[in-house]
Amino acid sequence: MSKTPAARLWTPANVITVIRILGVPFFVVVMLAPWESLFTHSDAALMAKPWVTAAVFLILSFSDFLDGYLARSRNEVTNFGKFMDPLADKLLVIAAFLAMTETGLLPAWVSLIVLFREFLVSGLRMMAASKGLVIAASWYGKAKTVSQMIAITLLILVDALPSLLGQQFAQPVFYLAWFVLIVSLVLTILSMADYFWKSRDVFVDDPVKQEFALAAETVDLPAVSKEDLTRIAEETLTMARSKGVTLGTAESLTGGMIASSLTGIAGSSDTVIGGVVSYAYSAKAGILGVDMNALKSQGAVNDWTAQQMAHGAREKLDCTLAVAVTGIAGPGGAEEGKPVGTVWTSVAGPNGCVQRRFAFSGDRESVRMKTTAAALLLLQENITEL
Repeated sequence: MSKTPAARLWTPANVITVIRILGVPFFVVVMLAPWESLFTHSDAALMAKPWVTAAVFLILSFSDFLDGYLARSRNEVTNFGKFMDPLADKLLVIAAFLAMTETGLLPAWVSLIVLFREFLVSGLRMMAASKGLVIAASWYGKAKTVSQMIAITLLILVDALPSLLGQQFAQPVFYLAWFVLIVSLVLTILSMADYFWKSRDVFVDDPVKQEFALAAETVDLPAVSKEDLTRIAEETLTMARSKGVTLGTAESLTGGMIASSLTGIAGSSDTVIGGVVSYAYSAKAGILGVDMNALKSQGAVNDWTAQQMAHGAREKLDCTLAVAVTGIAGPGGAEEGKPVGTVWTSVAGPNGCVQRRFAFSGDRESVRMKTTAAALLLLQENITEL
C-alpha cells in the first residue's frame, strides 16, 4: 500500500530535522537565561549551566548525523529534507556563535566571518539551483562542521572544565578551544572558496540555455560544441539523480548522439536506462509502436510522431522520462513546409507528454548537435517539474 503525501513528508528523518530547528531557540534560551536568578541555589545553577548548555548543543548536533543516516538507510530522501536539513544546521551554528558573542565568550568578528560565509554560500547554491546545478559538498565543509562543533562545545565549557580537572588546566583548555576555533574559521573560508571554485560556471551566461529558455515555437540555437553537450549532459544527469529520475532516448536524425552524450559521462549507468535509434519507418513502428499508416501518409517529422516515439521509448525502457527527436538534418530531405533543420522533440513522463518544434540553421552536423542540446534541455525542464 502506497504512502499518503503526509506520510512521505513526515518521515523519521524529517521529524528529527524539524525537532532540531525547534530546539535552536531552546538552546539559545538555555545559554542566555540568568540561571542564578531562576534557581534557589545560584552557585550550583551557575556550575550546571555550561554542562546543560553543551549537552543540548551536542544532542542537537548529533541529530544532524542521525536524520541523514535515517534518510539514506530507509531510502526516504525528500525535497523537504534536502532544504530543511542544511537550514537547520546553519541555524544552530549561527545561533551558537551569536549567543557566545552576546555572553562575551567570543568577539563579534568571529560570528561575522561565519555569517558572511553562510550568506554567500547559500546565495551561491540558489544561483546554481536556478541553473540546474548541484554543488557537491567537499571534505572542507565536513571538516568545518566537525571543528565548529568541537570549538563551540569547548568554548561553552571553557569556564567549567578547569573546576572539574583542576586550575592547572584552565589555560590549556582556553588555548585548545581557541586553536580549534581558528582551525574551524580557516576551514570556513576554505570551504567557501571551494564552493565558489566548483560553481564558477554559475556566473557565466550560457547562450544555448538562454536561447532555449526564451524559445517560442520555431527557435534556432547558437552553435553547439562538444564541450557544450558534455556540460549540458552532466547537468541533466545531476538533476535526474537529485530526484531519483531514470532516463531513456528515442532518436531518429541524431542517430544515438543524445544517448552517447549522456553515457559519455562516467557513472551515468545509475540514471540512463538505454536508447533506441529508430531511423527507418519500420523501426519507429515495430519497436516504438508509431502508427505505420500515419507515417506513410503524413511522414515522420511532426509532433505526433515525436510524441509516440517518446511514449514508446518510455514503455519499452521502463524509465521515468524518455526524450524523442525526429527531423530533417539535411542536406537533402526537405519537404513543403518542412525545410532542412525542422526538428520536433518530445518528452514523455508521469505527467504526460510535451513537445517542442525547432527550426535549426547550419549544416547536417550542426543541426544534429543543436537537436541533441535541445533534447537534453527539454529533459531538464521536465525533471524540474517532477
